[in-house]
Amino acid sequence: MKLFRLAAVLAVLAGPAYAQMPNINLMQDAPSKSPEEKAIEAEREKAYKETLKKIPDTKASSDPWGGMRAEQPKQPAAPKASAATSAPKKTKSGTAAN
Repeated sequence: MKLFRLAAVLAVLAGPAYAQMPNINLMQDAPSKSPEEKAIEAEREKAYKETLKKIPDTKASSDPWGGMRAEQPKQPAAPKASAATSAPKKTKSGTAAN
């Protein structure tokens, strides 16, 4: 019974360590391309790039609600006056409380 528990504990501890081992592939993914295939691919890439050059650049805004908003006129920033000079001074008048 003790041997079974020891084997179970070792199996549980060895699982995560085995999962961290890298997956090594010694086979090539695909055979190399023939010169004809390389030429066809180069021609296809050239045609693709030429097609991309023909697409015009979009300079207009793509905002569908852009015409619905009213444009705010830009106002120059007003100089701020200090709070002490703009507030009226309170003076105590009379002796009766409100």
